[in-house]
Amino acid sequence: MRSSHWRRRGGPLVVAALFLRGCSAADHQENAAAAGNEAAVSNFASRMSGQPQPPPAAKAFELAEKTDQLEFVYVYPAAAAQIPPLVDKFQKAMTTAKADALKMAQQDQKAAKESGFPFRPHSLETRWTVTAETPRFLALQSESYIYTGGAHGMTGYDALLWDRERHRETAIEALMTSPAEFATAIRDRFCDALDKARAKKRGAPVNRSGDDDFTACIDPMQHVLVPTSSTGKLIDGVTVVVGPYSAGPYAEGTYDIALPVDAAMRKAIKTEYQDAFADAP
Repeated sequence: MRSSHWRRRGGPLVVAALFLRGCSAADHQENAAAAGNEAAVSNFASRMSGQPQPPPAAKAFELAEKTDQLEFVYVYPAAAAQIPPLVDKFQKAMTTAKADALKMAQQDQKAAKESGFPFRPHSLETRWTVTAETPRFLALQSESYIYTGGAHGMTGYDALLWDRERHRETAIEALMTSPAEFATAIRDRFCDALDKARAKKRGAPVNRSGDDDFTACIDPMQHVLVPTSSTGKLIDGVTVVVGPYSAGPYAEGTYDIALPVDAAMRKAIKTEYQDAFADAP
């Protein structure tokens, strides 16, 4: 009886709800179909009139190959894949690097065989990542690892800066009033931050010495300077990337010394580029 009672009370409402839902679904499908037809007609009309069609969204690029001679990896992000000149640059660099690395691996393999020594396959990996993507600039950093059969591999770094407004590649040095003035603007902060980073890795304070490369301060301008952005609106920092052996023994690895934009750094940037940098805190 309770079941019958539920049907008497709920039946008309359920039927009405199903009817309304059916109408809503039908209307939705009809509207979607109409929208799709309108989009198709619009696209067809644009093609017939010769109007350019928006290109498909670019995707990150990755090539990874491994043979008994060489393991090769080359990667760059979608932000770079959207810019044809950068794609051309990276593709050419990748082709050249792969050919050179393979030639070296083949030569070493042949030499090892002739000498009766085991051959250790080589590796070359290059990975580009975004460090700043603002309305004015796209900044990229690469990390490359190369192994040629020795005790250990080596890691190297590079940076690239694309000026979106001028549609061309540039360099952070081109934004400076002069490298000397920029060096003066960041040197004290860089040296202090490097000492703190060294002390953290070594577990003891660093006493600067002019005759010890691993305790003395080093010239930041001799290393890779990478613009960074935490907001995606303005460049708000520069990271000095110091590779192995430059500020400490190999075991300490790389030092990434991040320097937020301050008044001195901003003053060492040319006037026409200052609007792309954050104000000093």
